[in-house]
Amino acid sequence: MFGECHAHLIMDAVNYRKAVQIHKNGVNENAIRDKLEAYRKFGITFVRDGGDALGVSERAAQIAPEYGIDYRTPIFAIHKNGHYGGIVGLGFDTMREYHQLVLKVRERGGDFIKIMISGIMNFAGDGSVTEESLTRAEIGEMIHIAHEEGFAVMAHVNGARAVQDAAELGVDSAEHGNFMDEESLQALAASHAVWVPTLVTISNLKGAGRFDDTVICRLERLQTENIRRAYELGARIALGSDAGAWHVEHGQGLADEYNLFAAALADKEHTVMEKRLADAEELIRRKFKKDEN
Repeated sequence: MFGECHAHLIMDAVNYRKAVQIHKNGVNENAIRDKLEAYRKFGITFVRDGGDALGVSERAAQIAPEYGIDYRTPIFAIHKNGHYGGIVGLGFDTMREYHQLVLKVRERGGDFIKIMISGIMNFAGDGSVTEESLTRAEIGEMIHIAHEEGFAVMAHVNGARAVQDAAELGVDSAEHGNFMDEESLQALAASHAVWVPTLVTISNLKGAGRFDDTVICRLERLQTENIRRAYELGARIALGSDAGAWHVEHGQGLADEYNLFAAALADKEHTVMEKRLADAEELIRRKFKKDEN
């Protein structure tokens, strides 16, 4: 079974606010154990979390071995204040403050650094990215500081320019990566970064009644086409579902993501596809681990 390369144990796939609320007065270990049990039932033995501000992924990493799970976490994601990211982490105003947050990740035993480069897709509108990404200079400095402290960097990033900047500036994994164009796809393929497309976060919204299916289907088609093109260009692509996001259940989300990949690449040789997915996951396992970066 493949590993889950992007999850959020703080989320429950149903109601983010309620899921967070149960941890407001201290981490609710029972909620964590329920989700870890879901992974065990699916035979998933590797999980890379995207972090949170309440210590949920931190505690999950401590008890995951009881479930036979190798669990990696950045503890919290890091975002620039005034930009998207507070939902999963802590913010900064200056690069000095950013550096202090990187050091805090080390103090708390984090495995890697997660940075927030762009906004998210506006499913309730036209599907476009909700805000402009950080500048190329900011992205480069954030990656540089994290690397200098010995950490691999996971980046939440959407939009062609932002993905291209992150890839060219040495990011280790690009999460989501919606709206890439040919130039950004080629930059990604030429880099050492692993792309985790999280296609299921789009596809599982179809028919749910929350958003316009016309928008959802267009975004799904675009991301599927980019997965095919990235694969043809030789990019490193790994499976991650953003488990915990709306309608993306822990455990099941990874199975859904695999099925979407298999459908998108149905004309490709199956064993080659699986080997490439496994190789990309192994690269994440090697790089996104404390004391081994």
